[in-house]
Amino acid sequence: MPAYIIVGLTPTDADKLQQYGASVPPTLAKFCGEVLVKGPAESLHGDFTYKVQVIISFPSRQDAIDWYNSEDYQALIPTRNQGMDSQFQLIG
Repeated sequence: MPAYIIVGLTPTDADKLQQYGASVPPTLAKFCGEVLVKGPAESLHGDFTYKVQVIISFPSRQDAIDWYNSEDYQALIPTRNQGMDSQFQLIG
C-alpha cells in the first residue's frame, strides 16, 4: 500500500533551501520515493502557517520511514533546518 510524506514548509534561507532541494532527489531514488507535487499552499479552511506543501510518494510505509531515517537523508537535516521551517507527516 502506498504511503505519503506531506511536508509543510516556509523558506528561511534561499541558498540553504536550494542546496537541500538539490540534494534530496538522490536520497529518494534509493527508496523509490517520488515528489508528486510541490508548490504554494492555498488554505481552503482553517489555519495553516506553512507557505509551501510537498507530497512525496513511496511504495510502502516502511520505504518512507527507511528514507527519512536513512544515513543519506539524516545528513541533510542540518541544511534543511537552516533553509526552512518545516513539518513532516507520514500518511499510509
